[in-house]
Amino acid sequence: MTTDKKPTILIVGAGGFIGGFIAAEALRRGFDTYAAVRESTSRRYLTDPAIKFVVLDYDNPDTLGTALRDAAPAPGGWDYIIYNLGATKAANFGDFNRVNYLYLRNFVTALEDEQLVPSKFLFMSSLSALGPVDEKGYTPIDSKAIPHPNTRYGLSKIKAETFLETRPSFPWIIFRPTGVYGPHERDYLMMVKCIDSHFDFGVGYRTQMLTFIYVDDLVGAMFDALASDRTIHHKYIISEPRAYTQKEFRSIVAKALGGKAVIPVKLPLWAAYIASVVAEKVGVLTLKPSTLNRDKFKIMRQRNWNCSVDDAVRDFGFHADFPLERGIDETVKAYLAEKAQAKATKK
Repeated sequence: MTTDKKPTILIVGAGGFIGGFIAAEALRRGFDTYAAVRESTSRRYLTDPAIKFVVLDYDNPDTLGTALRDAAPAPGGWDYIIYNLGATKAANFGDFNRVNYLYLRNFVTALEDEQLVPSKFLFMSSLSALGPVDEKGYTPIDSKAIPHPNTRYGLSKIKAETFLETRPSFPWIIFRPTGVYGPHERDYLMMVKCIDSHFDFGVGYRTQMLTFIYVDDLVGAMFDALASDRTIHHKYIISEPRAYTQKEFRSIVAKALGGKAVIPVKLPLWAAYIASVVAEKVGVLTLKPSTLNRDKFKIMRQRNWNCSVDDAVRDFGFHADFPLERGIDETVKAYLAEKAQAKATKK
């Protein structure tokens, strides 16, 4: 009696918010699942005993290849790799280049040197790699947009994308997701906490159109893209296919919190910029990356985050099962459960 061999997948950057969801979905879909982590990486969201861990040092190209070769399933290595490793904030802006570009370069080079190139390699980039698009007319951003990132984070992502594009024989797929939210995510959680405290802080007085993608929808799209025969050497914007105003977002969160009364507070751009500079300086002095910094200010200043996902719909049937209201309900449930648990622990 013979059994079919499970497809193998390596999740790079598995220890973070999104990584835990990718690993869970890989197991659910029947993959032999490997999680690449650093020695210091938390495994809080990687508790399933079926997960096989690969400990890597991305700063050391000399040992990276050996570690991958020793961990790789035979023959030929992993069938698929999802590269989710990256830094979204840094105390030193040079860390963006190191983590988001150099680590990818080291990793891909090691795969090639060790003859471990998978059949498909999905790289998680960002919508910020494109920079601002049509800030006046609010035309949806699509795959034809010419990248001109205006943040160090976005520059590091487009640099990584360009590196992959220089390797025409490497089977890359690039995702450019908009803002990802869901249980365990921290940046949007700050906004939820503010609204829970009856305040909602916005930046600038001109209308801002926001887009979101719930983590389950993003992860589902990853596996759908890997399964499609039309995705290699393509780049995809991933977003719920509609945009929201700040007022709509505030109303949805307030409703999920039980009908909270919320006071909207609009900060002028100059005040937000000063606050971002101060917070960034504090982060440098304390060696702790601040959520608010000059890069983040440019992201908050951008008015048009409206997206077109037509390419993803065409090539792998992308769909968002979690509109913002449903996704926020799930996110708030997790937040309130954590809040209740923390309160009980203090007693």
